Amino acid sequence: TSTNAIDKRSKQTIVVATIRMGFGHHRLAYSACSWALSQGYTTIFHDLINIESEEASLIHSVDALYSKFSRLATELGGVVEKLWGKAMKQGDADALRVAAMFANHLQPILGAYPKDIPMICTHQICALVASACGFTNVVNLVVDNYPQWFLVVPKTLNCVQGPVNYQSYIRYGVDPKAMKLAGHWCPQDMIANLDKDSKRRLANLSLGQDKKQPLRLVIPVGGAGAQKTFIVGLIKALKGMLEDGKVQVFLNAGDHTHMKAAFRECLASTEIDHVEVNDIKGVHEFASNLLEKDPKSSANLKPVTLFAFEDYFPAVASTDILCRCSDVLVCKPSELAFYPIPKLHIRRVGDHEADSARRACETGDGSMEAREVKDALHVMQLMVESPDLLQSMNEGVMKNNSIGMYNGCKNAVSLAVKGTM
Repeated sequence: TSTNAIDKRSKQTIVVATIRMGFGHHRLAYSACSWALSQGYTTIFHDLINIESEEASLIHSVDALYSKFSRLATELGGVVEKLWGKAMKQGDADALRVAAMFANHLQPILGAYPKDIPMICTHQICALVASACGFTNVVNLVVDNYPQWFLVVPKTLNCVQGPVNYQSYIRYGVDPKAMKLAGHWCPQDMIANLDKDSKRRLANLSLGQDKKQPLRLVIPVGGAGAQKTFIVGLIKALKGMLEDGKVQVFLNAGDHTHMKAAFRECLASTEIDHVEVNDIKGVHEFASNLLEKDPKSSANLKPVTLFAFEDYFPAVASTDILCRCSDVLVCKPSELAFYPIPKLHIRRVGDHEADSARRACETGDGSMEAREVKDALHVMQLMVESPDLLQSMNEGVMKNNSIGMYNGCKNAVSLAVKGTM
């Protein structure tokens, strides 16, 4: 019955298939859904891991291993980090074959849809499953700025965010007809308000030091729950700026209990004044107060606002919501490296992420990777003490937007439904 219902409105229905493996792939799926919904399409958000089944349990076990090793690599550093970083760059043709064999076992949790339904996949495993099932209209959103064979999928339209990946995959031998340079994967709300938000940031930078509002930093934790030591160290290093009112931190611990506990302990031991927000309603109210009410409402904020959740959805979505009311996104160079907001990139988790920071730096909307806390603090001091760096990044964001660089998910929806961008 459900299949027949979908058939009757197949042109108005889009399936966005994803896997909750880290936050990045879900973030892409939310972005794709935001564009599809804004254009009036019936949108099905399909998370393969969220279906109670043996297949979903198989995916979950792989995700658990990935998260565990990511945390170990960032906490132990040294040889362990080096080996894990190198492992993240081994996605060759053999890795694609292994991934395809793995995906073949997952067909039961995706195969019920009509085979010609428009489908956007935000994880290559989803695209491989769709290909194995025989779907004929699949758009695969390729992540990162470091080309790897196992990220592109046969019998799909592979869309990339930048020209390095586009040219590299064609040189690898991928059919140009199976490739599209679509743009960055960004949510609709951020793009719709981009110029307004950028101009507000620039206006604050133009004020004298005595009139300027504190620089608002949103610092999210990744889906693997890594980077605990680095972020705790950064918060301690920022204590002076926090107490002097030069910066305010929106710290998103996600749904990681160990990160929430570590951040609470850090804030207590440093005696940094803070408040907590624990649900998505509170996130929306917090952002709305800063965006729509008194522009000086920063004066009423605590130096740190800690966001911590029990559920997965607000853990991911809150970063997107908070970006709009923030001045700088402080993050590892994950998929957030492609977001339309000035960025301070901190220590990566996996060597493949280094190229995403480089991409942001070259497009003018983000910093190079700061590998140590002292390096991150130095960049932050430059941002606080002089308007030049952030002014350049905000202008870069607006320039990039004017040429459609951030319209990747908008274009993906168009390609899935109409076959053109």
